[in-house]
Amino acid sequence: MSIPVPRKRISPVGKAGWLEITGARENNLQNVTARIPLGTLTCVTGVSGSGKSTLICDILQRHLFRLWFGSKERPGAHRAITGTELLDKVVVIDQTPIGRTPRSNPATYTGIFNVIRDLFAQLPAAKIRGYEAGRFSFNVKGGRCEKCQGDGLLKIEMHFLPPVYVTCENCAGRRYNRETLEINFKGMNIDDVLDLTVDEAVDFFASHLVLARRLRLLQEVGLGYLRLGQPATTLSGGEAQRLKIAAELGTRRTADHLFILD
Repeated sequence: MSIPVPRKRISPVGKAGWLEITGARENNLQNVTARIPLGTLTCVTGVSGSGKSTLICDILQRHLFRLWFGSKERPGAHRAITGTELLDKVVVIDQTPIGRTPRSNPATYTGIFNVIRDLFAQLPAAKIRGYEAGRFSFNVKGGRCEKCQGDGLLKIEMHFLPPVYVTCENCAGRRYNRETLEINFKGMNIDDVLDLTVDEAVDFFASHLVLARRLRLLQEVGLGYLRLGQPATTLSGGEAQRLKIAAELGTRRTADHLFILD
């Protein structure tokens, strides 16, 4: 097992220093000492069974969870871990799905959809009709299509097989009822906006500072091709993981956070 020299500095704001794990001897680790630099992207590599997950997940992660969150899980055997005073939080980002229904999508997960709904609710046409932000949500009654309950798809249970989703014939997959879709922003209704790719949305919302910043984060983690309303059920594990990274970087102070990616 080896810890290569970091190749890319993520942020000059983060504190310089090291996390040092000494005397790691859980499972296949034989009294290993590892120094992990902070403020960088560091990759832990090694052949199968060399102890990568044991070192990072079973020892370092569990130690930090016990230190900051009061976890009861016992860290793997080691002598000491130093340098934790330079950090204030650990964030574990894995490849588990961001949602298990078509209602979950990149826009809802990252919080972008809340801003878009507020924007539509402030339009003159929406105010005249008394529409509030909730009208543009497909999770509550009022503006959504009730046939599919805002999914845009109908779920058909298959005996002994995974369920099959078909397009809702009532809204043609657009999630909303006719009245809601009559409200337009720059020539697009709420469904048209959800059908934009991240790259297209960056240009469309270029004048909206909050949306533009969050959308650029999605671009920077390589998700410019995703559609804002793309169902979570169609996303790969890697796409879900990058969405989580963008969401963390877009909503929280992260200079003193340790991110663990598996």
